Amino acid sequence: MINVILVALQVLLAFVGVYQFGLALFGIVRKRKELKHKPQKSFAVLVAAHNEEAVVGALIENLKNFDYPKELYDIFVICDNCTDGTADIARKHGVHACERNNPHLRGKGHAIEWMLKELWAMPRQYDAIVMFDADNLVQTDFLKHMNNDLCDGHQVIQGYLDTKNPDDSWVTASYGITYWYCNRLWQLSRRNLKMANFLGGTGMCFESGLLKEMGWGATSLVEDLEFSMRCVKRGIHPVLNYEAKVYDEKPLTFKASARQRLRWMQGHFTVARHYFFPLLWASIKERSLVKFDAAIYSASVYTTFFGFIATAMIWIDNIIPAENAFVSIYQYLPSWVAVVAISLAAVMFPLVMMLERVKSWKMYGHLFSMIFFQLSWLPITFYAFFTQNNKQWSHTQHTRVIRLEEVQSKQV
Repeated sequence: MINVILVALQVLLAFVGVYQFGLALFGIVRKRKELKHKPQKSFAVLVAAHNEEAVVGALIENLKNFDYPKELYDIFVICDNCTDGTADIARKHGVHACERNNPHLRGKGHAIEWMLKELWAMPRQYDAIVMFDADNLVQTDFLKHMNNDLCDGHQVIQGYLDTKNPDDSWVTASYGITYWYCNRLWQLSRRNLKMANFLGGTGMCFESGLLKEMGWGATSLVEDLEFSMRCVKRGIHPVLNYEAKVYDEKPLTFKASARQRLRWMQGHFTVARHYFFPLLWASIKERSLVKFDAAIYSASVYTTFFGFIATAMIWIDNIIPAENAFVSIYQYLPSWVAVVAISLAAVMFPLVMMLERVKSWKMYGHLFSMIFFQLSWLPITFYAFFTQNNKQWSHTQHTRVIRLEEVQSKQV
């Protein structure tokens, strides 16, 4: 009986892998989208910050230099339970410092929900809300691209997420390569197919009317994924704007990276529990590929979890000096199938680096260390399954000041 379950699980995982690979192929071709609307939309630019005095000043300077009419946007720094000088720095730079103190409801999702209520009560109302993290840097034409998509009728927009420090360590390099892969072969492929994109936690834009109607309501550890699923469930498709670039700072050490990814996976399990079956049922009832795709994505944390268990069982079974007890589906397939599957998976990462015009040979060298980084998702996800009820927000500390000019001058 256990082998029947194991084979069925492997077939399911293989289906998901082939499905994702097939979608990825539609991201190879990129059509550049030109700006075609004059600046007309007004924006409330929100910066989520918790004890970010070291980096928030550089971002504010960056945002104040947007290539967009100054009268059409205002900057609000959400100083969430801050015990440092974040609010003072915001005021010093002449932007709105909105201080929130609630030790019982911590985390970015709660901070955003509070800030939106504050915004709706203000005399000035904005056409759209843009959200960044305090450690970000943003291309100066970002609002132009958001204006363009809003004028085209889109209500939820995700910018291109890049890494501002990919050459700091093998960990940040792994993040950088992963982000390039996700932008090109996950996000762009779905945009090209007119499917829903998934929000990435920063560089997000929302039509104000939609937020007022829906409410934020995303207070899990992965508020971006949660809101993405809420949108798709309502028939609203977030879209990617590939030209609107945001640079996110990534942890330097593996320990800090593991802590951050553990939080993501814990939150992902919560979202999967709440949205997988409703979206799957809706996709069948409505014959909606978009909702089916969202259901599959919401459950990807479970495919990783069960994939780790199945792989561990088979490998341990092969190592133990006894007759094998567990069955691998590759026993029923020609030997070349495994070779082709592994080769195709491996070639996708250098392919996407070439498509993204990465010129640094050092970054290509990090493809080898990234193998360990990708494999580390397996035990992290396994541990997250047993700790998924942990709702405590873990803050990633940022201590380095990097400005947009430095990032642009070191473009790999």
